[in-house]
Amino acid sequence: MSQTNTNPQNGAALRQPVLTVDNLTTSFRIGNDWRSVVRNVSFDIAPRETVAIVGESGSGKSVTSLSIMRLLQKNTSRIEGSIKLLGRELLTLDDEQMRRVRGNDISMIFQEPMTSLNPIFPIGKQISEALTCHKDISQAEAKAETIRLLEKVRIPNAKGRFSDYPHQFSGGMRQRVMIAMALASKPKLLIADEPTTALDVTIQGQILDLIKVLQDEEGMAVLFITHDMGVVAEISDRTIVMFRGEAVETGTTDDIFNRGKHPYTRALLSAVPKLGSMSGRAQPMRFPVIDIATGQTTSPEIEMQGASHQGRPLLEVRNLTTRFDIQSGLLGRKSGAVHAVEDVSFNLHAGETLSLVGESGCGKSTTGRSITRLVEPTGGQIALDGFDVMRLDRSGIRKMRRSIQMVFQDPFASLDPRQSVGTAVMEPFIEHGLGTKAQAREKAADLLERVGLSADMMSRYPHEFSGGQRQRVAIARSLMLDPKVIVADEAVSALDVSIKAQVCNLLLDLQKSFNLAYLFISHDMAVVERVSHRVAVMYLGEIVEIGPRQAVFENPQHPYTRKLMAAVPVPDPARRSIKRNISTDEIKSPVRPVGYKPPARSYRQISEGHLVQV
Repeated sequence: MSQTNTNPQNGAALRQPVLTVDNLTTSFRIGNDWRSVVRNVSFDIAPRETVAIVGESGSGKSVTSLSIMRLLQKNTSRIEGSIKLLGRELLTLDDEQMRRVRGNDISMIFQEPMTSLNPIFPIGKQISEALTCHKDISQAEAKAETIRLLEKVRIPNAKGRFSDYPHQFSGGMRQRVMIAMALASKPKLLIADEPTTALDVTIQGQILDLIKVLQDEEGMAVLFITHDMGVVAEISDRTIVMFRGEAVETGTTDDIFNRGKHPYTRALLSAVPKLGSMSGRAQPMRFPVIDIATGQTTSPEIEMQGASHQGRPLLEVRNLTTRFDIQSGLLGRKSGAVHAVEDVSFNLHAGETLSLVGESGCGKSTTGRSITRLVEPTGGQIALDGFDVMRLDRSGIRKMRRSIQMVFQDPFASLDPRQSVGTAVMEPFIEHGLGTKAQAREKAADLLERVGLSADMMSRYPHEFSGGQRQRVAIARSLMLDPKVIVADEAVSALDVSIKAQVCNLLLDLQKSFNLAYLFISHDMAVVERVSHRVAVMYLGEIVEIGPRQAVFENPQHPYTRKLMAAVPVPDPARRSIKRNISTDEIKSPVRPVGYKPPARSYRQISEGHLVQV
């Protein structure tokens, strides 16, 4: 039965729904059989209404949107049920009719704009082409309309950027270009499939605000697909919760958040890290883990131990600078440099988590890679567990890396797909000559058990694991050399919310067991607040604020720190009408001309250990 919105505020019941989906079932051919991945999903969307489909990876939410757009391959997929746009059945249209619907009446924004934009054509030409393909207008009219659309989505200097290529835009600006292209034909329905997942928190806030504004101006219906419950609360009127291909709960967003009945709904909401939930607490805390089948808490919140600051720090970084030369011209002369990390200093003690936070391009990942000598620093001093890192030769670097290991954002990219996970986990131990193959196997089996996997999984390959399990394999491999410091570079950013909670708890438990020090690199402020002892905020390669986590989060002093915190989506439906009015300026470029000398920076002490750049 289709669910019609009867909210008197927007009068949806008095108008024909823009989209009506009734008993949608989508199946894929597996050999000679058909396997349904979406089953009996029904909903509708009124003009100016936003409906969110929420669920974790594999729940069927993206397949639902692709079914509506009829973008699935015909020979391997089957769509059943009914999909009506303004009363017109889409499943009976031929390919040419459906192409016209896609261009004029329905538009879609995908998660990664670089996979949707052609890298060899200017963005202006790509938007103009979308206009000329579906409208009878001249090239000049298309260009004028394109510039108007770019201005509408707040692209600065739209006229001047008409001829720029996709790689010349930041991630947030590329997503704005995709929104401009989607709006070109004034669609009745906009489908946004995880449009903010890959974006920094401030850019995410800008995109959410932009979609709200454009929806009001254009009268569009929006189908918003995400796994982020904070985003759902801020943007949707109604919410559909999907689990294993079925809509397990549907209702107003307020009802779903405050009176959700299904165990999976409650599990999703309980797993969301909330900014401010650590107020008054000095130490990190484990996330509550919920059993999806029952909605019951299986692992309660537990406050973790404080880090010991006695004795010499494990890691001392002084005035670290990393720059990348830019060559230009026929002779490839140096024309400038990217000042990726500029005069960064901090300490890290055993058992402590120091988080580096900031937007993409702020230098936090380059800092982690510089410390491990995966990229070569330009200057500064790094002392790690007795090693003078900057002076090490190749052999010395190899020894030093037994003390420090990295866990990356995408474990699939860091695991060899042709190598079993057992071999991958054993490899560092064998390569460093720490024992026999039998000893390596025994230690790998023990570590896999420690990270919540089983030893009999050692013969499996990376593609046979889920994303969260692959990240556990990567963590087990990082522990094979008994390191004292682990650099976790966006290690939980790509994970679903419940898996993120489990992996964060695992990191906290391992820290307690092995007295590990973490350099935790992230742009997720709510997770950082939960797992950190201290926090350093980075902007344009510099630390602008550093201090104990409680001091930085409860008394932020630098304007950029406040901006980051203000942009975090809050899982509270009461905020749905709020627009944050976040500045749409892009983060400034770290490129500097030859001979540039950065100004000397000074810091003001706010409280013990809490410093802010002045």
